[in-house]
Amino acid sequence: MLELRTLESDDWPIWRELRLAALAEAPYAFGSTLAEWKGAGDREERWRARLEIPGARDVVAVLDGHPVGMASGVPAEEGASVVLISMWVSPVARGQGAGDLLIRAVERWAVERHAKTLRLSVMPDNGKAIALFERHGFADIGELGDLLPDGVRRERVMAKSPGTAGTRCCRERRDLPSGQAAAARGRPPQRRPFSLRTRARSRRWAARTSGWRALALRQRR
Repeated sequence: MLELRTLESDDWPIWRELRLAALAEAPYAFGSTLAEWKGAGDREERWRARLEIPGARDVVAVLDGHPVGMASGVPAEEGASVVLISMWVSPVARGQGAGDLLIRAVERWAVERHAKTLRLSVMPDNGKAIALFERHGFADIGELGDLLPDGVRRERVMAKSPGTAGTRCCRERRDLPSGQAAAARGRPPQRRPFSLRTRARSRRWAARTSGWRALALRQRR
């Protein structure tokens, strides 16, 4: 049975297990590396800090008692926007609805916060992930995403109004606050499974969140 669980800082061992698995299974999908989170970087206080971002919601998907997926919703610098980041689903659970479960959980959180826009970034050639997001009402907003390592392509930025199936708010991209381009981003990896390659502008958030400087939520979170 597939279930959802919301994590608190005391649940850091669960987040750690999933995070290290994600970095090992899909290193291309994240800005952080496995080496950065092992050895000297593998500290309880660091994992706790990741789960103590003010106002954030961290959720995991649990299949038959085993954690198999993760995602976070974090406030953007602009109060009206929130960002879906850090999403990854284990290969053993892909195709079983874990991605849908995680997206819905973050969207419910966004509705609770009265957010006007829920954003994410996705690799432009990750058709399956894009289709997943479109099923949940996300649409391309025509904004230039982060430049990819090849120096040519950019991330595809998608958004929606939380709690709605439509994408009108996303099509009317000129009405979105211009500062949203500096918001944190989430992105899936380049290949088909639903790792969400994510980025957050950690330099700005570090000034707002005590103890959370080293996370570089670009998942690269």
